[in-house]
Amino acid sequence: MRLVVLALVAAFSLSACGDGNAAPAADKEPPALGACRVLSPDDVAKPANSGAVVECAEQHTAETFAVGDLPDEFDDADYDDPDLGAWAYRTCSKQFKDFLGADDSLVMRTVVSWAWFRPTEKAWDADARWYRCDVVGGGEQSKDYVDLPTSAKGLLLGRPKDEWMVCADGDTVSGSVKVPCTEPHNWRAVTTISLGEAGDEYPGDRLAEVTTRDFCSKSVGAWLNYPVDYDFGYTWFHQAEWDAGNRRSVCWAKTDQ
Repeated sequence: MRLVVLALVAAFSLSACGDGNAAPAADKEPPALGACRVLSPDDVAKPANSGAVVECAEQHTAETFAVGDLPDEFDDADYDDPDLGAWAYRTCSKQFKDFLGADDSLVMRTVVSWAWFRPTEKAWDADARWYRCDVVGGGEQSKDYVDLPTSAKGLLLGRPKDEWMVCADGDTVSGSVKVPCTEPHNWRAVTTISLGEAGDEYPGDRLAEVTTRDFCSKSVGAWLNYPVDYDFGYTWFHQAEWDAGNRRSVCWAKTDQ
C-alpha cells in the first residue's frame, strides 16, 4: 500500500523518448487489458512505462488489470497534477480488490500490490489521456518482484495461500523486509483497522497511532487465541496517505517461524 501512496507524491524524472518533440504513436493509445510484463521496482517508480509485453504463460511480474481514458477534468491538467494521483488511487484500488477477489482488509495484507501508469510526458503534451493499472508481485520494500501466476484474477478468493500473504523478517515490524509468508519471518500481518470513512478529515498523527495501537493489542491477542504473553506490531499511515485515500492501519502478530 505504501508503495502505491508514495508513487502519488513522488517527484517525476523522465528521459527523452521518440524522435524530436513527437511522441511515438503507440504512446498515445491505451495499452492492452490483460497484458503481462516483467517489471522491476525501478520500473514501477516511474510515471510511464512502455515495457515489452510477454506471454502470460511465461514468467512475468506484472499484469494489467484495468485500462481506460481519464475523465475530461484532466484534459488541461499538468502531468504531475496531485488530483490525478488521487483519482488513480481511488480507481485502481477499487478495481484491484475486485480483480483479486479481496476486501479492504485482505488487500492490505497481501504481498502483491498495484502500480499505475500514464502516457509519457511527450504523449501527454500531445493530448494522450489514458491510465493503466498493473498488479505487481511485491511492494514498497521489495528489491525484486516475485513471479505471478498465468493470471492473478481471483488470486485472493477463499483462503489465500501463504505465498501471497505478507510477513516481515526483522526484529521489529518498522523497517523490516516484507516477504511472502512462505519465507522465513518474524511477523505476520493478521488484521487491519479502519480509522475513518472516505469523507472524514485526517484525525492527526497522535490519534491515528494510539487508535491503531489499542486496537491491534486486542485484535492480535484474539487472533493468537488470548495467550498470556504475546508481542504485536502495527503499521499506521500519515496525512499524505490519508489524503490519497487510505483509511486503514495493519496489525502484526509476532511468530516463531
